[in-house]
Amino acid sequence: MDVRAWGGAAVAALALVACSSSPPGDSRTGPVPPQELADDAVATPASPRITLAFAGDVHFEAQLQRLLPRQGALGPVSRAFKRADVAMVNLETPVTDHPTRDPKELEAPGNRYHFRTSPQALDVLADAGVDVVSVANNHAGDYGQAGLADTLAAGRAKGVAMVGAGRDLDDAFTPHRVSVDGVDVAFLAADAVFREGRSRVWAAGADTPGLAAARETRPDALLAAVEAAADAGDVVVVYLHWGLEQQACPSQRQRLLARNLADAGADVVVGSHSHVVGGSGWSGDTYVGYGLGNFLWYHDRQPGTGVLTLTVDRDGVVGDAWAPARIAPGGKPRPLTGTARSAAVAAWQDRRRCTGLAATRGEAQAEDPAYSSTIQRIDADLRRRMRTSHGPGCPVPLRDLRYLRMTHRDFDGRARTGEMVVHRRFARGVTGVFRDLYDAGWPIARMRLVDDYGGDDDRSMAANNSSGFNCRRVAGQQSWSDHAYGAAIDLNPVQNPYVRPGSIAPPAGRRYATIDRGSSAPVPPGVIRVEDLPVEAFARLGWGWGGYWVSSKDWQHVAAPVRPAPSRPAPPPRRARPAGRGTG
Repeated sequence: MDVRAWGGAAVAALALVACSSSPPGDSRTGPVPPQELADDAVATPASPRITLAFAGDVHFEAQLQRLLPRQGALGPVSRAFKRADVAMVNLETPVTDHPTRDPKELEAPGNRYHFRTSPQALDVLADAGVDVVSVANNHAGDYGQAGLADTLAAGRAKGVAMVGAGRDLDDAFTPHRVSVDGVDVAFLAADAVFREGRSRVWAAGADTPGLAAARETRPDALLAAVEAAADAGDVVVVYLHWGLEQQACPSQRQRLLARNLADAGADVVVGSHSHVVGGSGWSGDTYVGYGLGNFLWYHDRQPGTGVLTLTVDRDGVVGDAWAPARIAPGGKPRPLTGTARSAAVAAWQDRRRCTGLAATRGEAQAEDPAYSSTIQRIDADLRRRMRTSHGPGCPVPLRDLRYLRMTHRDFDGRARTGEMVVHRRFARGVTGVFRDLYDAGWPIARMRLVDDYGGDDDRSMAANNSSGFNCRRVAGQQSWSDHAYGAAIDLNPVQNPYVRPGSIAPPAGRRYATIDRGSSAPVPPGVIRVEDLPVEAFARLGWGWGGYWVSSKDWQHVAAPVRPAPSRPAPPPRRARPAGRGTG
């Protein structure tokens, strides 16, 4: 096979063998035989097809240093790289022995990690079949500009192409180009997350070395580089360091960046940084993979990983395949087989749901409106509608409540307008929290007034409805629930059930009752973990989470620490309705 490469090593071409969700179809490269043509047809050569393989974050920290002298160090997982025509990963470490660390003073003090490795790491990657690495990430500058210069020099010496950094701005956004069987591919990379330090290394300048930074809402330098490569006739690949840590669903910023890159001419947009596997699919004719997860990593707290292989012709991506793997306790990824493989592929396909991406090429990505919210008093129409959730004897009058309408993502990644009632004291803060959830892509199944379920808490939970105010008692008690004060909210009750000895509500939440909810645990979308985004966002309002309770766990429940007093004395309590649980 004639393989030509500029700026990197030649790569071997082998057939794709993987579990594909889109069949590659006819791969013949010659003209169609005359007998297959109608009399008036013209024979047109089929576009050749090649394969590109991608995996997530790689470094050689801690026990992984033992891999450095060894050939075949990555083991069987490297077969997916070697079968592809070109393979690419994110190298999350400088290749340097420079002693001086960058201070990274813009990062939280407890979250400052400094990585580095030796040039032998590139030998390990090349031996495994990796041809191109992105160095546009939050560790490439860990040892300053000297460390970055060493990294780029090591890539040139070892024949592993490096993209996403350079001697200056133009160099940082210069693609690595490869031609395989007449298919020309340009590889770009950029860092789209928080800048870690004030040093120039974190963003290349007009005449200073550094990373290819794409942190703006509209990163003009990256978009211009994509447009130039597309105009040159290349298949354009963009590998991004993007997303929010531990979040499998894409943020609003990711979705908009993917759309802008697609409009600029990118054929492939993939990336990592979140540590978890995200969804993949099409935005029109552009293939987008939101999260490749960790790959070669020094711990297995987020073990899900794999290799994404794309079948590509001159017009772009025509098929995708996911070869799932699991990071072992020692940090190496091991391919899954049998039923574990089938389950992992199904889970990968299901993660598309919250992305807004399409399952087939040519379909449009779901719309991405900006977040909006409104706060209004309870008018006459709402009073009539709220007859099942509010009545005589409730601890707060209707005039102390506010009706909220807020944009949220559903589990299919679509923007929806939800509604909720809370106490006026909390209205503005709550709309701010839901802005944070929307911007992060955190999905909410539905958000309706509990009155749509007759004021019945059990019916609302069974419908996986996220809700606020409901004038009801604590189950089995005469005291009012936090919800009766408009001072509590339940989020995705099915994914976050109320669990107490002998009881799980709603019953559909049983499968989620005992899953690991540690801060770095890989969980399905909509599940709330310890220190997760909803927990922390509501904590900024002073609200607490039912997941921190001791005797029971109300995973869905967040509530204000102090119930607001009514603006005037409430009438005597009415007879309690049967409904409710705990304080939820």
